[in-house]
Amino acid sequence: MPRDIVRTTEAPPSPATYSQAVKAGGLVFVSGTGPFEAGTGKVKGETIQEQTRQCLTNISAILNAAGSSLDKVVSATVILLEEEDFAGVNEEWVKRFPADPPARQAAKLPVRIPGMKVSIAAIAEA
Repeated sequence: MPRDIVRTTEAPPSPATYSQAVKAGGLVFVSGTGPFEAGTGKVKGETIQEQTRQCLTNISAILNAAGSSLDKVVSATVILLEEEDFAGVNEEWVKRFPADPPARQAAKLPVRIPGMKVSIAAIAEA
């Protein structure tokens, strides 16, 4: 099965150890994406809502580069620094996924990056 590496300058670059996304088997697998600005690489937003919005903006840009979109997301993983921020994630989540939201799971952020409260990974139809 062929696979394509997805790259876009509209979202922050991924480290050399993984790709922004991989397109394979009719799906797009977006790596964990933090709330970083594409141009500066700096964390955007101080609140969990702002950071969630930036994560989803970055994922949207990556999916667009792969020929997909947020409305084709079938599954997502939200990784939080603090459990109490989950309600704030949901505030932004329902704005992007108002009906028939994707499957979702959550976990605790295993590393601390200064200022970062959330990272989101997604799987979407290609």
